[in-house]
Amino acid sequence: MTYSISEACERNKEPILRVLASALARSHLVLEIGSGTGQHAVHFATHLPHLTWQPSDRADYLPGLRERIAHNGPSNLAPAIELDVHNMPWPVGPVDALFTANTLHIMEWSAVEDLFRGVGSVLSAPGVLCVYGPFRYGGRYTSASNAEFDRYLQARDPQSGIRNFEDVNILAVEQGLHLLGDHAMPANNQMLVWQKPS
Repeated sequence: MTYSISEACERNKEPILRVLASALARSHLVLEIGSGTGQHAVHFATHLPHLTWQPSDRADYLPGLRERIAHNGPSNLAPAIELDVHNMPWPVGPVDALFTANTLHIMEWSAVEDLFRGVGSVLSAPGVLCVYGPFRYGGRYTSASNAEFDRYLQARDPQSGIRNFEDVNILAVEQGLHLLGDHAMPANNQMLVWQKPS
C-alpha cells in the first residue's frame, strides 16, 4: 500500500464528524473537494451510512486516494473523481451537500473564488456547504499559532494564507448561501456551515 497518512486528519476526524452528523442529517449525496489522503472520506462515509460520499481531488493526488478507497472504503464511498476547482463546469452534480477541509488556506485566492462559483453551480437547494480550517475574523487571528502558520504559508506561497471569514462569507452570499453555523474546533480551526435556501 502506497497511500499516505495525515496525522492532522487522524486528530480532527472525530470533532468534524460530530458537526457533520448534524449538518448532513438530511443530505444524501456529498461531494468532498480536495479529499487528499482519503482518510476523512473513509471515516465519514463509514460513520454516516445514509450518505453517498463522493471524494475528489486534482490528478496528482488521485492514485493514493483511489488506493485507500479500494482497500478501506465502505460501499457508500464512491470512486474518486478528478476535480480541479478552476475547470468549469465541474464533472459532477447536482449534489445536496459539499465538504472541504484544510483547502482554502493552501489555494490561491482565485481558486477560492472558483471553488465558491463551483459550489453555486452544483449545490441543489436546500443544500449545505461545510468548510473546515483556520480563519481570521476582522483581520485578526484566533491564536498566535495561527499567525505563525500564516507566515509560514505565505513564505512558501504568497498567494496562499489563512483567509478572512468576512471575505469568504461574501463569496458564499454571492452564490445564494447563508451562514447556518460557525463552530469552534480543536487546534484553532473552525467549521463553517452555509445553506442554499429552497
